[in-house]
Amino acid sequence: MKNNFFIVFIFLLISNINASELFKPLEKNKAYDKKIINLGRELFFDTMLSKNNDISCNSCHNKYGADNVQYSKGDKKLVGMINTPSLFNLNHNIAYFWNGRSETLKEQLLDGPIFNKHEMANDKHTIEERLKNSKKYHNLFKEAYNESPSFEKLVDALVEYEKTLLTLDSKFDRFLREEVQLNEAEKKGMNLFISYGCVSCHNGINIGGNSYQKFGAVINYEDNQEVWIDRFSFTKNEQDKNIFRVPSLRNIAKTAPYFHDGSVSTLKEAIYTMGYYNTGAILNDNEILEIESFLKTLTGDLPETYAKGIIDEKD
Repeated sequence: MKNNFFIVFIFLLISNINASELFKPLEKNKAYDKKIINLGRELFFDTMLSKNNDISCNSCHNKYGADNVQYSKGDKKLVGMINTPSLFNLNHNIAYFWNGRSETLKEQLLDGPIFNKHEMANDKHTIEERLKNSKKYHNLFKEAYNESPSFEKLVDALVEYEKTLLTLDSKFDRFLREEVQLNEAEKKGMNLFISYGCVSCHNGINIGGNSYQKFGAVINYEDNQEVWIDRFSFTKNEQDKNIFRVPSLRNIAKTAPYFHDGSVSTLKEAIYTMGYYNTGAILNDNEILEIESFLKTLTGDLPETYAKGIIDEKD
């Protein structure tokens, strides 16, 4: 009961706040090294990073940075144990993985996909040997770093490339910059999103990604997954059970299925579920449609370095 009173208080407190105080538009990278980004892009799409040369970084991040399946398949078709989060706009997240166990993009690469048996299942020595035996990579590393290929520089190039994967110019970003107006349904959805308290977790430049919260803050949520994926699995703090890094809602209409367990296949169902478990609200059909209309305004353009190849450096 105390939780419900607290939630109501927060709703009343934030319902009169202007959108520009809660959210910030994405901005372009001011500059980047074209040669490093070119190398990073080649590596991102290259299956040679995987043990059996059959999957690339893009294999699990090919649909607006996610892959539209509940659990991705890695080496030997082993199925993962958690839904793949989007790689787009990830440089604005507080940390990486659902439990936030990596605080930097470099740590994320080293702690997860390349060595994990459920993903690429590879090792540093094999990758370095493949790079050194490749004339293409010998030239690309020379251009980018004036060095021979190495695993250390591979990680650096991938990190720098990932930083360019921004989905700019969503309708909501343009609204925040006062370039366009939201239509009636979108505006109602935004106001509901704010007044119901969704914004208490999904705010800032990434509309999430900047805090840890309990899934089931008001009404307890039970899933069938193993506990290793939550924050507790990393911190071993009892208070962190069922705590996850709040996902960014950017491009959310493009990245189904939803939640850490990938258990929800539609955006409408995800809206209802989060409304119920995390705010205690039972949203009606019209409210769900309006919130969905708002969330669809968060879809931005595919990154230029992803969709169209490498572009020139810009100030």
